[in-house]
Amino acid sequence: MRSHLLNDTTADRYRRSVTEGIERVAARLATTDRPFTGVTADDLAPRLERIDLDRPLHDTTAVLDELEEVYLKDAVYFHHPRYLAHLNCPVVIPAVVGEAVLSAVNSSLDTFDQSAGGTLIERKLIDWTARRIGLGPAADGVFTSGGTQSNLQALLLAREETKYDSPADLRVFASEVSHFSVRKSAKLLGLGPDAVVSIPVDHDKRMQTVALARELERCRDEGLVAMAVVATAGTTDFGSIDPLPEIAELCNHYDVWMHVDAAYGCGLLASLKHRDRIEGIEHADSVTVDYHKSFFQPVSSSAVLVGDSATLRHATYHAEYLNPRRTVAERIPNQVDKSLQTTRRFDALKLWMTLRVMGADGIGALFDEVCELAETGWELLAADPRFDVVVRPSLSTLVFRYIPVAVTDPSEIDRANLYARKALFASGDAVVAGTKVGDRQYLKFTLLNPETTADDISAVLGLIAGHAEQYLGESLDRAS
Repeated sequence: MRSHLLNDTTADRYRRSVTEGIERVAARLATTDRPFTGVTADDLAPRLERIDLDRPLHDTTAVLDELEEVYLKDAVYFHHPRYLAHLNCPVVIPAVVGEAVLSAVNSSLDTFDQSAGGTLIERKLIDWTARRIGLGPAADGVFTSGGTQSNLQALLLAREETKYDSPADLRVFASEVSHFSVRKSAKLLGLGPDAVVSIPVDHDKRMQTVALARELERCRDEGLVAMAVVATAGTTDFGSIDPLPEIAELCNHYDVWMHVDAAYGCGLLASLKHRDRIEGIEHADSVTVDYHKSFFQPVSSSAVLVGDSATLRHATYHAEYLNPRRTVAERIPNQVDKSLQTTRRFDALKLWMTLRVMGADGIGALFDEVCELAETGWELLAADPRFDVVVRPSLSTLVFRYIPVAVTDPSEIDRANLYARKALFASGDAVVAGTKVGDRQYLKFTLLNPETTADDISAVLGLIAGHAEQYLGESLDRAS
């Protein structure tokens, strides 16, 4: 079995095996004509059940053949221009090369003696991102597994920087359309059930700063402690961007930690045309960025940034076997001193490769394309009487629903939209997401593929309308 270990004696086997795997994926990408096959979990389960993991095949080719059947053939392919559902981007080739390198070398980014140059590459990328944000010379940060972990760490730092007598007194303020991880983080941090105060949004789904000011004042009047305000730069459902300069002023006035969840909107940091949409982000105490959303990176690639590096001490613990205290005096750059994780992949390499091959302008140009595509999509929806579109996009998300002429029952319209989404997914012709606006069911396009065109959007809208009309026709037949 030693022949399967990657080392100096198996380099040729490694090259052949990885090349064979790459060829399988490349062939699948080249021949994929729709984002999904429509396979169901019930279809897939028996294929997996038949596999006995205690009886290996002992042959890479045979295993790849098997993988075709249980995974590759029916995977959801985000690179297809009619995958329009979640915040999943097609990935750029330099990042995939980086993924292959980091997996094979298998550096762990917790300590310098496990990563060497990897540590310095990650630190340089953190500095680069902090400069793009405008956080100043004291800024720092660390790569994370994703936006949820970044938000958790940011709120941990905010809690530790806040003076309070009881966790039950702490309050976090976030818009009613902020990411669910804000509430999850509050629970994990031991805050009370009423800790997160939901701030209403305006017509454009942006936090109402008048309401935020009122709640901050009420918090003070009631003897509670404002721990943090979470502003969102790119909400998951609407791509809306909260008014960051105004929120920064309120945080400064009330002496509250300002966190900006820019997991989605961080692509604007590289934008050639729309950087001004996140003006004010430089005033944040902490920022979440997800490169695997809008920098076209493979999962996972995320980071949390802070304006004051000293605040990262709240995540620092020392272990004699790993990062003893003396390493600080010796100026050994151990990233575990900043991280909630210990063992951690060298995910920064993917972004490094991307920047060195494409440059920030290359990434920004791609993100600008999808933002402009969303504007085109909004115009199509606004001009089409079959659809109701909720808000003009700030990024690349469109929330809308099919509105039949002859049906006025809101519940029946809800069911028609739900049916259309499910039927479209089952067909495999396109993949769209769904959400609720108030109590009503809506559909959602998340446009992150520069290869998607206005014709693709029009075609998918036609498919949605067709499925919805089919449902309503059948419903009418059943009623009669």
